[in-house]
Amino acid sequence: MSFVLPETQWHTGEEQMHKLLRVPHMDNPTSPYLTSYASNILIRSPLIALGTLDSEGRPWTSLWGGEAGFSRPIAQSIIGVNTTVDRTYDPVVEVLLGGKADGKLIQEKGAGKMVSGLGIDLETRRRVKLYGRMVAGALAATDEGVGEVQLVVKIEQSLGNCPKYLNKKHIVPHLPKPKLVSDTLPLPPQALEIITKSDLFFISSSNHESDMDTNHRGGPPGFVRILSNNENGLTIVYPEYSGNRLYQTLGNLNTTPRAGLVFPNFENGDVLYVTGTTEILAGKAATNLIAHTNLAVKIKVEATRFVSDGLAFRGHEGEFSPYNPPVRYLSTENRSSISENEKQVYAKLIVKKILTPTIGRFRFHVADPKNAKWKPGQYVALNFQDELDIGYSHMRDDDPKSLNDDLLRTFTVSSRPPDDPSEAHDQFEITIRKVGVATDFLFRHNVRAELELGLQGFGGDFFIHQGPEETISFVAAGVGITPLLAQAADMDLERLHLYWTIRAEDMALIVDIFERIPGLAEHTDVFITGKLNEESENWKKLGGSPAKLQRRRMSREDVSGDTASKWYICTGTSFRNFLIDWLSGKTVIYEDFNY
Repeated sequence: MSFVLPETQWHTGEEQMHKLLRVPHMDNPTSPYLTSYASNILIRSPLIALGTLDSEGRPWTSLWGGEAGFSRPIAQSIIGVNTTVDRTYDPVVEVLLGGKADGKLIQEKGAGKMVSGLGIDLETRRRVKLYGRMVAGALAATDEGVGEVQLVVKIEQSLGNCPKYLNKKHIVPHLPKPKLVSDTLPLPPQALEIITKSDLFFISSSNHESDMDTNHRGGPPGFVRILSNNENGLTIVYPEYSGNRLYQTLGNLNTTPRAGLVFPNFENGDVLYVTGTTEILAGKAATNLIAHTNLAVKIKVEATRFVSDGLAFRGHEGEFSPYNPPVRYLSTENRSSISENEKQVYAKLIVKKILTPTIGRFRFHVADPKNAKWKPGQYVALNFQDELDIGYSHMRDDDPKSLNDDLLRTFTVSSRPPDDPSEAHDQFEITIRKVGVATDFLFRHNVRAELELGLQGFGGDFFIHQGPEETISFVAAGVGITPLLAQAADMDLERLHLYWTIRAEDMALIVDIFERIPGLAEHTDVFITGKLNEESENWKKLGGSPAKLQRRRMSREDVSGDTASKWYICTGTSFRNFLIDWLSGKTVIYEDFNY
């Protein structure tokens, strides 16, 4: 049962955005306290983006950190932050601590200043949103222009976020030497370059003076476009890619059209802070401004600070997110979809096998195998836009979920790449359940009619590690078995215990997997739910297998005596939460598929 306290129900602006974008009703997943999951992500995050409001009610955002552990829980729903900052030009430092670097403790009276945050680990693409009130803080000078900040915040909301458009970066600490380059408009060329080359910025917004939100926006370098930068000021715009459909940032901008953004340059530590008024563009208003975009945000900048070497860290670039769409250009810009040195990679469907009414296996061929390398346990991102794009409708009553859909889908690769690294990775398989427009399209497609899908790339790191003489357990629900399929050949099945819960109508999948992986059935407990046809061939085959069959739901007692050193989980969120509770105190690894 979902239980959401009033403090974390949707506010008016969010409800209006949900209505505008035809989002089906759902509970707000925000927790009204600092959850254990949020605590874990926070303490492992080398960066935290912080937002607050100045005396004029304008949001500002900054980015602090350099190495994991500088921000952590220090009491129940209370976090402490201790790190090096630019004590002179950082607008958040100025608002929260008055810019006084005397080391004296500042204690907030009453509710305290609003503080929103985003703890983020760009190397693992994990992040958590936070909101609370400042309790106390202090700022001490440590070097010219640099100080050590200590901040205590009482957390009132937390929420784990998906990693969809995060480009990986390895963060290392660095002692900044901040220098104010410009605080006037229009922006100088160096500041504009930060925007035009950025693949990531952080944005803070508020719902009047009762709530705040800090989040990231990421994409390919150049996804933020500059509309104007002249004597009349600076105006920028960025496309809102499809996400988790909560629309918390846009909900705030709907009620309070102001935002504070920070653009970090991870290479040299330069940083651009801006704050301004916002306009949400939906449907034709967005499409007429930016190609292939149904939703965008335009920001007219009112105040800015461009600081060189102002960040206390550096970031070494890693792989880009496979979800990133191509740069979407302004309608006034000359553009081509593919530059001369770029090549779109396609995956061609060559084999389809329907195993059950809702589960099938699909094999694809990649004509350019050097762009099709993956590791067992990773996922593939496929682009269905050419086949399923609905156009640029503002509303679509017959299929509301398709609105703002970028038609990128990820599927765990269920086949194994060649053992010989010199062999071409030119084919891969996915084993999937029919659950939406993209998978329904694959199930209906006739293989004889040529189908090529854009291959965005491979990603993920749900790798099963089994040390020498180590016993592990794996819990799968339905097609949650797929991460195991590509990795089983590397494992000692004698030291694996598989718990597999599945619906009766999907028994053919069990039979198929046991045939494909000899020896797996001997170490499997299968929990079958739903109406069972005992005369079916699949049930008879299973009855003759060495698997332990249970015609019921899995329970706590089933795992209580298991002494495995590690547990891997690939299930839906609700069942996963039960399992984590049942396995309290044990090492549990799971993939968060909230993309």
